[in-house]
Amino acid sequence: MTAPSDRYIGAPLKRVEDRALMTGGGRYLDDIAMLGVLHVHFVRSAHGHARIVRLDAGAARRAAGVAAVVTSADIKHLGQPAVNAFFPDMKIAPYPLLADGAVRFAGEPIAAVVAESIALARDAAEQIEIEYQPLPAVVDGETAQSANAPIVHESLGTNRAIAGAWRAGDAAAAFASAARVVSVSVDQARVAAVTMEPRGCMARYDAAADELTVWLTTQAPFRARGEIASVIGFGEHRIRVIAPDIGGGFGAKGTTYRDEILVAWLALFLKRPVKWVSTRSEDLMTTQHGRGARARGELAVAADGKIAGLRARIAVSLGSQIVVNGAGPVRNHGRTMPGAYVVPAVDIQATAAYTTTMSTGPYRGAGRPEGIFVIERLMDEAAHALGLDPAEIRRRNFVPAGAFPYRTATGQVYDSGDYGAAFERALTLFEYDRCRAEQQQARQRGEIVGVGIASYVEPSAAGWESGSVRIERTGVVTIVTGSSAHGQGHETTWAQIAADVLGVPHESIRVRHGDTQGTPQGVGTFGSRSTALGGSAVFRAATEVREKGLRLAAKLLEAAPPDVVPVIGGWEVRGVPGRRATWAMVADLAYRGTGLPPGESPGLDATVFFNADSEVWSFGTCVATVAIDRDTGRVTLTRCVWVDDAGTIINPLLAEAQLHGSYAQGAGQALIEGIVYDAAGQLLTASLMDYAAPRADDFPEPVIGEMHTPSPNNPLGAKGVGEAGCIALPPAIVNAVVDALRPWGCTHVDMPLTSEKIWRIFH
Repeated sequence: MTAPSDRYIGAPLKRVEDRALMTGGGRYLDDIAMLGVLHVHFVRSAHGHARIVRLDAGAARRAAGVAAVVTSADIKHLGQPAVNAFFPDMKIAPYPLLADGAVRFAGEPIAAVVAESIALARDAAEQIEIEYQPLPAVVDGETAQSANAPIVHESLGTNRAIAGAWRAGDAAAAFASAARVVSVSVDQARVAAVTMEPRGCMARYDAAADELTVWLTTQAPFRARGEIASVIGFGEHRIRVIAPDIGGGFGAKGTTYRDEILVAWLALFLKRPVKWVSTRSEDLMTTQHGRGARARGELAVAADGKIAGLRARIAVSLGSQIVVNGAGPVRNHGRTMPGAYVVPAVDIQATAAYTTTMSTGPYRGAGRPEGIFVIERLMDEAAHALGLDPAEIRRRNFVPAGAFPYRTATGQVYDSGDYGAAFERALTLFEYDRCRAEQQQARQRGEIVGVGIASYVEPSAAGWESGSVRIERTGVVTIVTGSSAHGQGHETTWAQIAADVLGVPHESIRVRHGDTQGTPQGVGTFGSRSTALGGSAVFRAATEVREKGLRLAAKLLEAAPPDVVPVIGGWEVRGVPGRRATWAMVADLAYRGTGLPPGESPGLDATVFFNADSEVWSFGTCVATVAIDRDTGRVTLTRCVWVDDAGTIINPLLAEAQLHGSYAQGAGQALIEGIVYDAAGQLLTASLMDYAAPRADDFPEPVIGEMHTPSPNNPLGAKGVGEAGCIALPPAIVNAVVDALRPWGCTHVDMPLTSEKIWRIFH
């Protein structure tokens, strides 16, 4: 049976969530008020690496309004956060909720002061006396693996926590026989998510019910519930996690942090509501950073530009501890490096090490941008070495359209695509040949301009997600999902999916999420997985409801099921338009429970856990131009044309919004953003006075073209769209800058492309 409506999937509907949020009706964590709530202030390390020689909290405990001061000595019985093992033999360091004997990054929590107000908590914290013995710091993952580097965790005896490799073909022979071998060394600076809303947590224990409710700024409520339960030793079935409106996540709120877990335990321990909301400086200091990797890549190419082999050595900074998915970006960095190209032989090795800094973890792209950046820089260097146009060398190496599903040398299976078509469409929209001619004219006038290209792949949607669809007695549809949105627009897109399947108005559908009580177990929203997995679960659940609705409608209409057809709002007998049953009539029969067809049970709902067999792989090409001011070194992004293929698009307006957001973050990383630690491990970018976050007027409006190659790996044909700009923009912009600066002998510039870095090339 086909869906009765195709009015909604593919329609650019405005988000139903926006009205409340834009008129002040949103309810964020700090908006939640509660009688008798206690407030938490964390005392944090002033050093990047030091032993705690003495800690005296006596005066703070006696201070006015203080309910408790907790240090590591008070919570020895608690567990530590879990880590997902993306690699074998990972060395997992101790991960106490509060620093125990030593501090390993500036900002690490040492004590929690709980008081009747946040002001009283901060005042009392000033009375805690801490004596440190400073230790040598190490702030990057490559140096941390050198012979004389200070050991971050003495119990491990080494800083190296992860070692992985991807090898296929005969890379040594490929390099030995290559016409050209080019190389590039890349230092990917750390970046911060800078979510509009900093992290926070509020918890309340109900002694009568013996239940703990936690309000948390999380992208994954069910994961958070499990981690809190495991660490504090309280039954998971007695914990409810609620994700209220959340001001952005970008991967950083996919982790459940130790300060958040401690707030939950404090509510249980003190038998009173407890609340903590991070300041912006705390957020920059203690919310996981993204990127933070160094790589040296080499590409072997034949005389005609065909790739023969790829070699890379990757060193990642993990920070002081590995967060739950902290190893994920390391894996993505290596496995995505072949990009959109046929690479016959690879030898890629990745290591990751502990450093005396805040942890790194998933941030929009989560390793994909790092891997694609290396191959795209190498493609430009190979083109230059062979005297080829950067566009031409890419044409000669794309995975052919007829080769899908395609297995890469790193063992990944690309599901579907036409990389060359997306590439040519981007060049056409950009008017590439004309722009190259204009570039030559501009250079003759003394202008410094460059053109950069980057093609990319974007894997997403591994694993499973849940969706439940229920028709109420009134005919209204309720969707409940374990996937938790924080800006993605699930309340709009999930309703579009169900509206087309069920043939009901979009406005008659309600979507509920973000609460572990009353929603099916779910995984969460991150890594561009939601539509392909959660949307597919909703699609299949709605399909099951529709099939049952058909059988019940046939009973009401006194017709055989094959003679009943779906129409907008219900069902009718084929060829007899007047004989119609609405969804409300069908639901009434379902819940009345009497007169049901034989074998049918009461109710009109279905819950589906959709489990994907394989990932989906989006792809695209970005072309950018830059202009450089020789006197100041300022780089201006002047134009960006971009074609992205994310399979079936449920809502083009929302998909474009995702592309715009990742465009800003990708361009921001390329041009201005960077977390900076000094040699002692002090964070120099702990405020928005020092950390340059992108603004709306920093970059030109991108020209975005679309292609739609459905994935065979889910019933919607959907792929991910949220990471694309963070993958595409950095290499496109850096390639453009290097293109502009080649007359000055420049072959690479590390991000961010600050004015000082560029100015020094000229001077």
